[in-house]
Amino acid sequence: MSLPLGKADVATTPTTRRLLRFGQIGYGYWGPLMLRNLARQENAEVVLLADLSEKRLADAERNHPGLATTNDTAKVLDDPQIDAVYIATPLGTHFDLARQALTAGKHVLVEKPLTGASAEARELIALAAEKELVLMVGHTFEYSPEVEYLRQLHISGELGRTYYINSSRLNLGIFRRDADVIWDLAPHDLSMINYIMGMKPQAVSARGASCVHDGLIDVAYIDLKYPENIIAHVHVSWLNPNKERRFTIVGDRRMVCYDDTAGNEKIKVYDRGVDRPDYASTFGEFQLSYRYGEIVIPFVQGSEPLAVECQHFAEAIRTGKAPRSDGEVGLTVVRTLEAAHDSIAQGGIYIDTNF
Repeated sequence: MSLPLGKADVATTPTTRRLLRFGQIGYGYWGPLMLRNLARQENAEVVLLADLSEKRLADAERNHPGLATTNDTAKVLDDPQIDAVYIATPLGTHFDLARQALTAGKHVLVEKPLTGASAEARELIALAAEKELVLMVGHTFEYSPEVEYLRQLHISGELGRTYYINSSRLNLGIFRRDADVIWDLAPHDLSMINYIMGMKPQAVSARGASCVHDGLIDVAYIDLKYPENIIAHVHVSWLNPNKERRFTIVGDRRMVCYDDTAGNEKIKVYDRGVDRPDYASTFGEFQLSYRYGEIVIPFVQGSEPLAVECQHFAEAIRTGKAPRSDGEVGLTVVRTLEAAHDSIAQGGIYIDTNF
């Protein structure tokens, strides 16, 4: 089943308030980055930040003079002046906080993944629709200019027919207590593949290991089947000697590699491949031709994905149009993560996603 490549349907009631007022819950890893970008939005302001740590709140106050802070999340949820809430808390809290925010009539941007269970994601989607509110997931790489370039490269047909995709997201740490490496890192790669290809995976197979802590998967290999006989492989790990962020698409005309650690040369397009004869009556006539063409390093205008994401959230609130990474997109990723865990529990068999 294909995903829409561009959404123009009106999903919510546009806001008539000129100045958007944001509240934020959570100031951990992503929180400081998002607060900075939310505060930079035109005709918008962050009026209240909640976090359980007094130290983190003190850091936020130093970096953002005049920012109101609290260790009581209810003050953010209950404030009638707050239009929208950004949730940057541990995965296990996403559902309850997002549900409370939507119930209170607030638009919601929640850090990836949307929830820890597809049933919870569906409940949030239904609640947002009922309240005519924006529900958006922080699939940050969908707002990256490099990922957008890959998407346009695919849409244009320049790569030809896609054979397969390979993605790796590896590093030494950071180990988490609230989620394993699949829930932590794989949402990035899955959302990138789905967005670039405009497709949902049909089946998932996975293998994983708990090398450091029993019961907490820290390395995993995920294989996905997509429509049109496209396959994808995702490797995620907290236990790797060096940082690796590589994403490769192999087509029958060209191949492209995106290395997020490569400075100014993150994308390379290879005019390489294998050509086969249209017809061969014998094996002796079956001669493959290997093509080694040029390598193109395109210029991609840089922008901060988090800034684009925040702007997109604000625009969705103002216009009422469904955001790119809406609740349904988040549900697709959550269901895929569930299927990966189901597969690991059953020895790596393919699990249908049943979208």
